[in-house]
Amino acid sequence: MRIDILTVVPELLDSPLGHSIVGRAIKKGLVEIHVHNLRKYGIGPRKNVDDYSYGGDAGMVMMIEPVYRMINELKAERDYDEVIFMTPDGEQFSQAVANELSLKGNIIILCGHYKGIDHRIREHLVTREITIGDYVLSGGEIPAAVVTDAIVRLIPGALTDETSALSDSFQDDMLSAPVYTRPASFNGWDVPEVLLSGDPKKIQAWQDEQALERTARLRPELLKK
Repeated sequence: MRIDILTVVPELLDSPLGHSIVGRAIKKGLVEIHVHNLRKYGIGPRKNVDDYSYGGDAGMVMMIEPVYRMINELKAERDYDEVIFMTPDGEQFSQAVANELSLKGNIIILCGHYKGIDHRIREHLVTREITIGDYVLSGGEIPAAVVTDAIVRLIPGALTDETSALSDSFQDDMLSAPVYTRPASFNGWDVPEVLLSGDPKKIQAWQDEQALERTARLRPELLKK
């Protein structure tokens, strides 16, 4: 899998994409992640990538030319399954979307910045728009890192135990059951006895019960699915 991220602040992505599961997946050759500075195609001697908006609204807008030229350069080298724009008014990112995207071959993720991007980019270049929540951040770099992390951890071999992802919250539109580790008793707080029983059927039944109870209590809307 290959993920190309287009941004005006590439430094924001150095740490999130260079460590932990994503960093290890890159070293294993399971995924290629390339961060591109849109200022490469900036306009004029100062390599500008933004300008004032028509209509006089406050805030600067990312220009169409740098984005168009960079996407065209990448598409000339390979085919892409999706060109994703990270935007607050996009489709809500979810585990189901992460599962879907993890099966793709090549993805471009465009990070918005400033007031937004020239709408012609959204109309003619972007194939999918995604948000990580109903709020506004300074740019799309952090959301892009979130989406990338969620996708990469699903690639076979990225996790030490590949079955681990199958029991994550939201995989079955349910929250996961509580988890515990040693010691079995600490400060008078005990691990549920069923988890120490060694009986797989009883443990699974307890986990299913706990998952249902937690989902009903904390995220009841998930059960409607």
